[in-house]
Amino acid sequence: METRQKKPKILIVEDDDSQRLLLSMALEAEDFAVFMAEDGWHALQLLEDDPEIRYVITDLSMPKMDGLELIRRIRGTERRYTYIVVLTNQDNRDSVIRALRLGADDYVTKPFFQDELILRITAGERLLRLESQEELILSMAKLAEYRSQETGFHLERVKGYTRLLAMDLQAEHPELALSVPLADEIARVSPLHDLGKVSVADQILHKPGPLTDEEFRLMQEHTVYGGSILLELYEKTRDPYLLVAYQVAMYHHEKWDGSGYPQGLRGDAIPVSARIVALADVYDAVSSRRCYKDPVDHGRAREIILAGRGSHFDPRIVDSFVRQETAWLAIRQEYADRPKRT
Repeated sequence: METRQKKPKILIVEDDDSQRLLLSMALEAEDFAVFMAEDGWHALQLLEDDPEIRYVITDLSMPKMDGLELIRRIRGTERRYTYIVVLTNQDNRDSVIRALRLGADDYVTKPFFQDELILRITAGERLLRLESQEELILSMAKLAEYRSQETGFHLERVKGYTRLLAMDLQAEHPELALSVPLADEIARVSPLHDLGKVSVADQILHKPGPLTDEEFRLMQEHTVYGGSILLELYEKTRDPYLLVAYQVAMYHHEKWDGSGYPQGLRGDAIPVSARIVALADVYDAVSSRRCYKDPVDHGRAREIILAGRGSHFDPRIVDSFVRQETAWLAIRQEYADRPKRT
């Protein structure tokens, strides 16, 4: 049975009847489901009633509530990301700058050209499509976490630790070529590091005691399995964040001295994204309860990290960990696992 795809919903906020009509005709011709409001108050009501409206085209000068206040209100809510395009006159440059600072994504000058308008909206479609893909992939990460019975805040803690490390290294070590966007991207994909655990048998994943050599070999394959899934998705979509996610999933068990797996990479041959997540993951693993062990306190976890400097971990990343222990402990406290009810 063929599933009919929903039309994307777009809201036009414009007090001029003729402009609303022109915009509506242009967007309906591109197969948008069009909603219309005469001012910001009406627009907010429509947005509150229908969370599937993800695009807004708004004039800036309107009665009751102008476009600038509307943008501020939209960005101040917890609704899913809404792509906002501003309509403006050519001589209204200062208002456009204010709108962009408040959170507008783009602008179109009046009188608008239909082709230009559609191109602006298409940019928003790409952004929201990427968001949807990312939500799907992160849901897969949660699935892997549930299968391994790490159902607390493991992913949230690893993401927080990763962000601290990546942002600090970006500032302190320019030789690593970590831009701020890349540092943020590494943090966002870090929950995917153990995606491949969906391939590991339950009797290995949940074994309360030490693994045999054969069981450990099978466990190691989760890196290759998770990496392969993400590499295949990257090759189909060419979304750069999936390439970073692949590197994290495939190589986060490599070690600085070359004794890790799956490929025994050494030093800078290990992608920096994987080196960062490796430390965040080990810290959280040793300081959290697992089916096969009790947790250790921060002091003992710190000793384990420091002991691995130059062997398990890139020394620069260990030094980054030491520089920000206060922030590290704050994340650990914020996302502390609650005791299970018996």
